[in-house]
Amino acid sequence: MPEPRLQHYLHQNHIAFETIQHARTLTAQETAASAHIRGHELAKTVMVKLDGRLAMVVLPASMRLHFGRLRKATGASSAGLAEELEFRDLFPDCEPGAMPPFGNLYGLDVYIDDSLADDRLIAFNAGTHTELVRMPFAEFERLVHPQRLHRVHRLGVSDEWGG
Repeated sequence: MPEPRLQHYLHQNHIAFETIQHARTLTAQETAASAHIRGHELAKTVMVKLDGRLAMVVLPASMRLHFGRLRKATGASSAGLAEELEFRDLFPDCEPGAMPPFGNLYGLDVYIDDSLADDRLIAFNAGTHTELVRMPFAEFERLVHPQRLHRVHRLGVSDEWGG
């Protein structure tokens, strides 16, 4: 079986990373608990549409995306959750909903909530619902070149928040 795209890319760039196996879970918070990782260190990828184009927003698993703040931070006139049908074919090497936050490997812009930079390490889905990758945040940022957004997250749940 060929090496998954993400791991191949990390090896090709000589990045030190750790893989963490965990039980299959439904939510990012459950994944963090199963993998024994703080919810703030685990990054989740939320697929959005900004003015009709697909993009990734990466934020701590313990947070929810606030679309009003996302619109303002990106200058988009519209922002909303993307439907799985709109993006699933972009990630043929990933289980649905388990794509890593490496939009550069899939031709997508990546926006990241700047609160993730507070930790030295970042962990995220490695393309499956049972495996995470943990690596230095600085290396993630160097490889992906995400656009940092200030406080596009929010605690709690409301119809206005996604993720």
